[in-house]
Amino acid sequence: MSIRSSRAFTVALVMLATFTDIVAYSVAVPVLPDLSRRLGASPTMIGLLFGSFGVTLLGVSMPMGAVSDRIGRKAPLVGGLIALAAATSLFAFAQGLPGLFAARLVQGAADAVTWVVGFALIADLYGPAERGRVMGLVMSGTGVGFMLGPSLGGWLYEVGGIRLPFLTVGAMALLTAAAFTWIEVPKGRAVLNRVPMAAVMRIPAVASCFAAVVAASATICMLEPVLPLFLSSRLGLGPARIGFVFGTSAVVSAVLHPLFGRLADRSGGRRLTIIGLVLIALVLPVLSRAWSYPSAIALYALQVATMACVITPSLAYMAEGVSDGGIGSFGVAYGLYNVAWGVGLLGGPALGGFMFERMGFARLALIWSPVLVIVTVLLARVNRKSG
Repeated sequence: MSIRSSRAFTVALVMLATFTDIVAYSVAVPVLPDLSRRLGASPTMIGLLFGSFGVTLLGVSMPMGAVSDRIGRKAPLVGGLIALAAATSLFAFAQGLPGLFAARLVQGAADAVTWVVGFALIADLYGPAERGRVMGLVMSGTGVGFMLGPSLGGWLYEVGGIRLPFLTVGAMALLTAAAFTWIEVPKGRAVLNRVPMAAVMRIPAVASCFAAVVAASATICMLEPVLPLFLSSRLGLGPARIGFVFGTSAVVSAVLHPLFGRLADRSGGRRLTIIGLVLIALVLPVLSRAWSYPSAIALYALQVATMACVITPSLAYMAEGVSDGGIGSFGVAYGLYNVAWGVGLLGGPALGGFMFERMGFARLALIWSPVLVIVTVLLARVNRKSG
């Protein structure tokens, strides 16, 4: 088998595509606020700019999953990476806020294509006994992207000005797109069925996985704005130390994703997803009791480990649900997965911020955890009935 038709090389390209997408997303963190202020944006407008990413992410995920089921995976992936390069170019040369909003919206659409179609391609190429392991490797690569993105963006900004970070990521996206045009997806493994989206959504396991991902995403994304506020107010930690807390957890996440992927292959993605949700709920109140800088590092690393026990297994769980339902529409399935993650991304931080402002992190955790356990128990009962 030549490298052009190698499954391993295809997975490496999917990993590179998701890595580039995450770097493009995170490289904007230290750059966009400053650029927006230069163009006269208020803090509220900057918040809307960051949030606009989710609009096209939600709007494009499902349709692009269905399209990739009909026309194949290669063309959408190439198109998505070209769109990502275009978005970064728009960021680099934007002369006003409308240009920045256009770039952010295009970036959200490109993100949807890369993740939905990339994971659908992996599900096409690998059977249930291997999917978790391979998806865990891809998620490990994205963890590295989260670690490197903000630092890379800040460093390139200082070295070459506002345009260099975005142009660098744009070049990475174009090179990856060129590589996808060159490969040959191994024939005989991809299952590209024309299946209505409603038929996929009616599968009980798929609906259960969707709900589990919303619950996990809302919890994970809730912590991103709330935890820094808690560490700052309770422990007096500055930005550098808070950044180290998150950076350490990213290393833990990158290491554990392949491990949980292998475990999902052996015991099933559904079971690990349920276990992971319970573990997230159990550790959350403990995290709210962090008493020192070292304890914050250790407890958040533990919390992230429980999150990894949900993320990679849930990716495998979605493919399991579709396969068990007798449908090969992995594009639609991962479109649904992306929509579920987007719903949590939009709702979790808003609800978490509202609760934190009124009751503090300790009470927030004591309320959030039991609700998460109740949701998990209900999902487990649905799984038993459908199984």
